[in-house]
Amino acid sequence: MQPVGPSSQDSANDLSVTVGKSVVLDLARPITRIVVGLGDYAEASAVSPTQVLVNGKLAGETTLILWDTGGGRQFFNVTVRPSTFASHDQLEAVRRQLRTELPGQELSVTTEGTNVYLRGTVADLSSSSRAVLIAGTAGKVVNLLNVKIPEPERQILLKVRFASIDRTKERQLGINFFSTGIGNTIGSVTTGQFSPPTVTPQVGAAPTLTVSNALNLFAFYPGLNIGATIQAMEQVGLAETLAEPNILAQNGKQASFLAGGEYPFPMVQGAGVGGSGAVTIMFKEYGIRLNFIPTITPRGTIRLQVAPEVSALDFGDAVSIAGFVEPAITVRRVKTEVELGDRQSFAISGLLDNTENETFQKIPFLGDIPILGKFFQSMSRTKNNTELIVIVTPEIVTPVPAGTDIASPKRPQPFLPPNSNTPMNTPDAASSQQTVPATMPVEQLIESMKPETPLSDSSSSSGGGGGGGGGGGGSSPQ
Repeated sequence: MQPVGPSSQDSANDLSVTVGKSVVLDLARPITRIVVGLGDYAEASAVSPTQVLVNGKLAGETTLILWDTGGGRQFFNVTVRPSTFASHDQLEAVRRQLRTELPGQELSVTTEGTNVYLRGTVADLSSSSRAVLIAGTAGKVVNLLNVKIPEPERQILLKVRFASIDRTKERQLGINFFSTGIGNTIGSVTTGQFSPPTVTPQVGAAPTLTVSNALNLFAFYPGLNIGATIQAMEQVGLAETLAEPNILAQNGKQASFLAGGEYPFPMVQGAGVGGSGAVTIMFKEYGIRLNFIPTITPRGTIRLQVAPEVSALDFGDAVSIAGFVEPAITVRRVKTEVELGDRQSFAISGLLDNTENETFQKIPFLGDIPILGKFFQSMSRTKNNTELIVIVTPEIVTPVPAGTDIASPKRPQPFLPPNSNTPMNTPDAASSQQTVPATMPVEQLIESMKPETPLSDSSSSSGGGGGGGGGGGGSSPQ
């Protein structure tokens, strides 16, 4: 370099050096002192009274100040440029890793300053994330990758079978005796378990007999003025329930199904002390309900969060409120999480419930008499047996091909003929089809995969409105 002349003012000079290289400064006067602002970027040392050696250490900027024997100062703005060899070597290392981890995918890496520009096309979002991680070792990554349009998500058809059998056996045996005047005696003998008749004396007339429940057998002998009501009943009941709801859902998305209805029940609102409030009609769902979330695991199995439920109105346990008769609800509900293979089945719940109720009553002393004591005893015995099983079967399915006949219920009677001979269709449907691109930018694909706003269920959110049976959908693999 040309010698730098003396200066009486603090003027700055520009000095550029590359990382790993050196520059020699030739000075007009001998120097007495050397100072480098940030020694991490550059270092300076005197090789002679009028020569200074500056070495580049790290890319960046710093300041160099020199004092000479005459008391003057010289300032240098030192810019340390990155080494082309080091940058090229680092990029080659990144390219090698990309070729190793993502073989067959078109990727290019370039640098400008401290930024690393990543371009090309990858197979999926996972490959994009890995490419960004690898390129991040060379600097700040600017992701300009395109990603191939993924295949449609696989869909899962869940088949659920509710099988329930309720058996009931009941036996009742009892007798009530009554007299309307045998031996000038009016009265009755009963254990009280089954409703006895009532004999009411009348002044100057025959007594009145009131039978509230004739039971199974009623006998009266007018000549003896004696009679009996006999309860001898044996009853066997059988109830079978079978429900098979099928519902289709996307991988990882929740689906629900309801086949039933809503029943109204009153709710009193705004009641104060000593006052009566307004009665509002609310609605509650009942029937066959199914909620589930299917997820296809990397192992190819299906993980299910499933909550099936069967409910029915029970008027046997109904209550009366403000003149309204409100039924109870019998509910059979399961909530669990299981993992199955395609078309495998699990019995996710089972119930075996046996109950027996027996009521025995007798008249003291008379009921203990051998043989004859049986006429002064009553017995009621009820046995209940309930069996319930819930079986789930998930199946990975694809849509029915276009133009294929769809399975539908058999119609006993044909519908009315159409009013027009022209079939209903979308005008120019063929010309409106759009060409699906092969690739798109990563950020655009991520935006398109965000979940949609959930559907609003107006019936459950408002709590009012008429109730009707819900529905569900299913698809049969072809």
